[in-house]
Amino acid sequence: HHVGKMVLMKVNSAAVLSSIPLQMVYYFNIFYYIFYFLVTFLMIIYKSQVFSFPDGNLALDLVLLILMGILEVTRLYHGFKGNLTEEAVPVVTNMVLTIGSMLLSLYYLLWQTYVLKADVIINAILLVIYGLEEVLDIIAVSSFARIYM
Repeated sequence: HHVGKMVLMKVNSAAVLSSIPLQMVYYFNIFYYIFYFLVTFLMIIYKSQVFSFPDGNLALDLVLLILMGILEVTRLYHGFKGNLTEEAVPVVTNMVLTIGSMLLSLYYLLWQTYVLKADVIINAILLVIYGLEEVLDIIAVSSFARIYM
């Protein structure tokens, strides 16, 4: 009976498909995004004091940052859920939402009213994280799909 239990445990542990590297990138992303959000918010406030913004641009920069924060929480929720439960659909949802996050990061990198060197640096890092996540998402989904489909 004890040997049967050990064999079952071995089979179960060998069948774990959740991606540890992907989970690590998700965790790092949480901490980096909190830093990113706060720094971007403070830089927008700084720019509003130092530079004159055309009508509506300050509001646009702030609203897009808030939308990006909401998107980030939703995106990471689906990524964590899909990876830990080994379900492809939430991970694919995360992948689609990541494209939206990438576009918003590109906005802050290239098209916001005033782009400072710090904006370039923090957005470049965020885009690298997103790119790494997308690659790891594809690997995770393909491993889930091979077993479950």
